[in-house]
Amino acid sequence: MLFNSYLFMLVFLPATLGGYALCGRFGRRAGTGWLVLCSMVFYGWWDMAYLALILGSTLVNYRLGRSLAETRSRAVLALGLAFNLGTLGWFKYAGLFSRTFADLTGLDGFIVTVALPLGISFFTFQKIAYLVDCWRGETKPYDILEFSLFVLFFPQLIAGPIIHHAEFLPQYQARRAGLDAGNVAVGLTLFIIGLFKKVVIAESMARYATPMFDGAAAGNPITVLEAWSGTLAYTLQIYFDFSGYSDMALGLGRMFGLRFPANFASPYKATSIIEFWRRWHITLSRFLRDYLYVPLGGNRHGEGRRMANLLVVMLLGGLWHGANWTFAVWGGLHGLFLVINHLWRKLTAGMRAPGPAFAYRAAGWGLTFLAVMLAWVFFRAASFEAAMNVFHGLIVAEGRFVVTPGLEAVANRLAPLLGPVSVSERALPYFLGFHQLAVTLLVLGLALVLPNTQEWLHAHQPALGEQPRPGHLARRVAWSPNAAWAVAMIVVGCIAFVQSMQPVEFIYWQF
Repeated sequence: MLFNSYLFMLVFLPATLGGYALCGRFGRRAGTGWLVLCSMVFYGWWDMAYLALILGSTLVNYRLGRSLAETRSRAVLALGLAFNLGTLGWFKYAGLFSRTFADLTGLDGFIVTVALPLGISFFTFQKIAYLVDCWRGETKPYDILEFSLFVLFFPQLIAGPIIHHAEFLPQYQARRAGLDAGNVAVGLTLFIIGLFKKVVIAESMARYATPMFDGAAAGNPITVLEAWSGTLAYTLQIYFDFSGYSDMALGLGRMFGLRFPANFASPYKATSIIEFWRRWHITLSRFLRDYLYVPLGGNRHGEGRRMANLLVVMLLGGLWHGANWTFAVWGGLHGLFLVINHLWRKLTAGMRAPGPAFAYRAAGWGLTFLAVMLAWVFFRAASFEAAMNVFHGLIVAEGRFVVTPGLEAVANRLAPLLGPVSVSERALPYFLGFHQLAVTLLVLGLALVLPNTQEWLHAHQPALGEQPRPGHLARRVAWSPNAAWAVAMIVVGCIAFVQSMQPVEFIYWQF
């Protein structure tokens, strides 16, 4: 059951909100039980078999957490980590490793096919953080019902954000059960914004990106315009897809009076890779830092060890995203980018920026965005061969600027800069003309110019943690609960609601 489905929006969500308002009159425990029950229905709707998996895992982690709080035993912690990582490893990576083994040995009989449970990467990390903190003595045992809500709460269950127990459970315990009109208004606004990002903006980019990457996977030659326009379209698709989902999760949590941590802070405005990872998938970056990078030694053992730790963390972070070696390459590239960025900062420490500060920042932005965009090719491509096919087009293969039929005249004008021009023989080009380029650049402008959700709703604290200071534009268009904004949100919501009729799927929904 996806957030953009009519079943969710018209049946499940109204029933869950109404039932919570009713149960809340009988106290927090009744409201908690209702939310746990609804979250079980939400998860089990996809496949009831995996509901037993997440419930069993929740019970095991609850018992391990209580034991760790009492004994602080390394053996119990190791058992808990082995249980969670083993479960994740079997369901997510058994197929990958068995296929790799078969490719290396030719023994096809050992290939394992396992369906991936929804959200297993996200709720596994949540429970690992809980067990580690129990062992460290940084938390207390919780009631089984409240702990179950922490794991199962449907807004963050299938694709995050990765919420820390210290952010969720004390906040939930401190509030009264039931609904608040102000929270529902803010939450509904966040949900509509996220829905619009996903089904209108991200899907418009998918129409340009998907054909090109599918063609590359099929082995078709990719021309330079197709490669660059398709890669840029995917760069924007994945941002508005995941950012939209995260806004919807923030909004759903807020409807029930709970604030989640922000997962995005305009990452494509970053002027360095270091800054990019402070803005992109913030809760994952935080988990990798606190529960992998720091335990590995962080930056406490010299510069060489620090760089090695960065590479290891990003490689594993890349592989966490999907059971394909292309994800490991994507993570490794970002690890390499981070190493280079840190070395550059160390080399230029104390030096003045060459030329005007604006030009220096613009160059930093351009280099960062280009690196991020090119790395996305490995993230999206179905295989290494498909990725290389795309890069073959990106670099103007064999010194010739290859275009699709009908674009020869434009390309010939650029021949003095680009070199010889040749025309692809394919009748169905993956570049749909300059209207595609115009729409893509318009969407890029939206990502770079408009304030993000946290800035736009700054006065209403849409997310946990320190909120970004709103700029001039954000202050001028700041949302407030009045009739004008209600009408605007109704219009935007109706557009998104109608667009939801199209079959769409979140990129991150089964990570």
